[in-house]
Amino acid sequence: MGILAWIVVGLIAGWLATLVVPGAVGGILGDLVVGIVGALIGGFIFRAFGAAGPTGFNLWSILVAFVGAVILLFIVKAVQTRAT
Repeated sequence: MGILAWIVVGLIAGWLATLVVPGAVGGILGDLVVGIVGALIGGFIFRAFGAAGPTGFNLWSILVAFVGAVILLFIVKAVQTRAT
């Protein structure tokens, strides 16, 4: 995937994930980072179960990144909650 596709998929997936996970705030840069890291996490998880990871700029890649981003945000929230 090209860098521009990673950025667009990351922004969309990160933004959607912050809408789903309550209390997650990140702004545009936070959404981008969450989405791109989520794509990596989602790709690893989906490949472990035999499905394809992110394959380009398409709906499947956004779904994979979204699932990974939601998992990432829940992990971050759990760590932040335990730390306080």
